[in-house]
Amino acid sequence: MLSAFTWSPDTLWLLMQKAWWFLVVLGVLVAFHELGHFLAARWVGVKVLKFSIGFGPKLFGRQAGETEYLVSAIPLGGYVKLFGEDETEATTPEDQRRSFFHQGLWGKVFIVAAGPGFNFILAYLIFAGWLSTGAPLFVPTFRDLSADIEALVPGSPAAMAGMEVGDRVVMVNGKDISTKTELLDAVAKSNGQPLTLEIRRDGRAKPLTVTPLPVPGEPTAGEEPLYTIGVEEMPPLVTSVMHGLPASVAGFQTGDRVITIEGQTIYTWAQMTTQVKEHPQKPLRMEVLRDGQRIALTVTPSAEKVTANGQTIEIGKIGISGPGRALMRSDNALEALYHGLEATWGWTELTTIGLYKMIVGDISSKNIGGPLTIANISGEAAAQGASSVVFLIAILSINLGVLNLLPIPILDGGHLLFFLIEGILRKPLGERQREIAQQAGLVLLVGVMIFAFWNDLERIFSR
Repeated sequence: MLSAFTWSPDTLWLLMQKAWWFLVVLGVLVAFHELGHFLAARWVGVKVLKFSIGFGPKLFGRQAGETEYLVSAIPLGGYVKLFGEDETEATTPEDQRRSFFHQGLWGKVFIVAAGPGFNFILAYLIFAGWLSTGAPLFVPTFRDLSADIEALVPGSPAAMAGMEVGDRVVMVNGKDISTKTELLDAVAKSNGQPLTLEIRRDGRAKPLTVTPLPVPGEPTAGEEPLYTIGVEEMPPLVTSVMHGLPASVAGFQTGDRVITIEGQTIYTWAQMTTQVKEHPQKPLRMEVLRDGQRIALTVTPSAEKVTANGQTIEIGKIGISGPGRALMRSDNALEALYHGLEATWGWTELTTIGLYKMIVGDISSKNIGGPLTIANISGEAAAQGASSVVFLIAILSINLGVLNLLPIPILDGGHLLFFLIEGILRKPLGERQREIAQQAGLVLLVGVMIFAFWNDLERIFSR
C-alpha cells in the first residue's frame, strides 16, 4: 500500500483522468436508466419523490415540483423513489391514484421495464447516429471473440507445436482464457518465452508448448518488440465489400480469398491487413482465389489518420470485412435507423450468450469486471478519442440492460418476476415472501460485486 505514495505525478494524473472518465461513463448510463423509470412513472401518473444519481448520503440536490433531483455520494448506481412503493403509504383515493403499489399490473411492469429498456434505447441511438455518419460499426458474433483457431501460418511456432485449425485454446500457462484477445495478449507479453497451452480438440484436452517468435520488421522507437505464434483471428476471406471504397473499385467480390500481395503468400487476415495498413495511397498487386480461379487485382488503399501512442499516423484501408466479422455500414440516415436496430440486437445477443456461457462455466468467471475495470477501459477509450467513449457507453449500456433483466430480486428483472407471479396467482406475493426474496437477492448481488472487485485487484497486481 505504501507504494502508492511513490507514484509519479504522471501516474497520479493518469489515475485521476481514469477516475473522471469512469464517473462520466457511469453517470450517463445511470442517468439514462433512471430516466426510463422516471418518465414511465410520470406517464402512468405515479408521483416521483426522488431522482438520484448515486447512492448513500446526499451531496447536493434541488427540489423541482414534487420531485427532488439529487447527486449522492456513492457513484455506483442510482435510484428513482416512487410514492406508494409500500402498500400502507397511500391512504386516500387521490394518494392511491398516484401510488405505485395501487397501479394496475401492466402499469407497474411498464415502469420497471422502462429502466433497462432505456439502456437499449441509448445504445440504439448511439449506433444509429454512428452509422448515419457513414462510419463502419463492428458488431461481432460470439465466434469472433472465442479463442478458436481459424487460420494458421504453415511452419509457424503454433503449427510446429502441433496446433490445428479448429482447436480452441482454453488455458495459457495455467490460467483459463476464453477469448482470442487473451491469447494474443499472452503471446504479445511473452518476451519470446515458451507458453504452455491447453487446447480442446474433438472434446478432449491436449497440452502444447509453443515458443513465440518476434514479428518480422523493426519495432517503432520506444516500443517493445511484438511476438507471434502464427495463430490469427481469421483467414483472408472476404465476406463483404463496401460500395464505393477501394476494394469495390478494384473489383473485389464477396467470397474472394486473398492468396498473395506483391508476390508474398498470404495465410491470415492479419497478414493481409498489415500490408494494407502499411501502404496508404500506394497501389498493391494482389491475387485472389475466386471459384477456383486465380485473379489478379490492383487496389490502392485510401489513407485514414489514426492516433497511436500519442502520435497521428496514416494507415491504409480498402473497405472489406472478413468471416464472422459483421462490419456494418449504412449508405444513408434512413438505412442507419434500421441497421441501428440490427446492431443493438447483435450486441445484446452477444452479451446474453456470453453471460449464459459464464454461468454454465464455458467462460471463466475471471472475465467479470468491477468498477476498477470500467474505470480502466473508460480511461483507455478516452485516450483514443470521443468516439471511443461514445461506443463504450453503448456497449456498457447494453450490458447494464441485460444484467438488470436477470430474474434476481432487488434488480428490475426480479421485480418483473414478482409481477409475473402476481399475474399467475391473481394477487401480489406476500410482504414477508418479498422481503426474504429481496434479502437473498441482495446477498447474491453483493457477493457478485465483491467477486468482481476481487477480479479487478487481481488484474492490477498480476501485471
